[in-house]
Amino acid sequence: MKRSTHARLYMRKYWQLYALMALPILYFLLFKFLPMAGNIIAFRKYRLGQSIFGVEWSGLKYFNMFMRDPSFWRAFGNTLKLSVLNLIITFPVPVVFALLLNEIQNSRMKKFIQTVSYLPRFFSTVVIVSMMSEILSPTTGIVNKTLQSLFGMTPIYFMGEPEWFRFNYIVSDIWQFTGYTAVIYFAAITGVSQELYEAAMIDGANRWQQTFYVTIPSIFSTIMVMLIMKIGQLMTVSFEKVLLMYNTQNSSASDIIDTFVYRIGLTQTNYSYATAVGLFGAVVGLVLVFGANRLSRSLTGESLY
Repeated sequence: MKRSTHARLYMRKYWQLYALMALPILYFLLFKFLPMAGNIIAFRKYRLGQSIFGVEWSGLKYFNMFMRDPSFWRAFGNTLKLSVLNLIITFPVPVVFALLLNEIQNSRMKKFIQTVSYLPRFFSTVVIVSMMSEILSPTTGIVNKTLQSLFGMTPIYFMGEPEWFRFNYIVSDIWQFTGYTAVIYFAAITGVSQELYEAAMIDGANRWQQTFYVTIPSIFSTIMVMLIMKIGQLMTVSFEKVLLMYNTQNSSASDIIDTFVYRIGLTQTNYSYATAVGLFGAVVGLVLVFGANRLSRSLTGESLY
């Protein structure tokens, strides 16, 4: 039977599954692939009210502009610092949390901790930042009141001082996403064959040794896939959270590529310049994904594709 005929028969038999795929495919076509055509204005001069693909060819003019712009390099440096720190600190936390959760024998306690831990993922970013503002307020915040009562410290404007911006961002990320991300690792752990643990116990391995020599190697492929995906997102820090935390006092640390694009594009209406910067960031992210995937495949034998 020809492959095309086999495919038609398969689609006819399982048409319900393909029907369920229609909306996700439509979403990606409309909101992910179709907007990519707008990247052409990074190479063409765009004027409001005229063609959406620009009015005249400008070549690499806008790329040369941001390469000579100190504000761009500050935003680029802030993006790298925040992304790398966030990756180094937050990536291992869900793995460790899932491993510890797996050791809890009481099923009710385990389910309760799971529910409590991944609940913050469903909070709006606006709510998260509003909670941070209230908790860290220099006048009414519980953190400053505690520091003042216990240590006699003067109030600290945590949300305004640039040296606290990355700390606030990373800690809130850990609180918001650890439980939700740990679900992926916990699902991988539950798929580990019990025979491996039984063989390890016969060899005299304790719980820690079982974790290091059975559990972690068994979920290593999942860890590497998640790491590659995180590396690919290094240039796309959570725009909504950064924008809500952004103010004139902490701008030296909080101005990242996405806020730079937002300010140049929507505030100053320089769409071609903003598109060029955004395209540059996307290309860097693509290169990081390919590089991380290839490095992972060569070093560990695990890769995303």
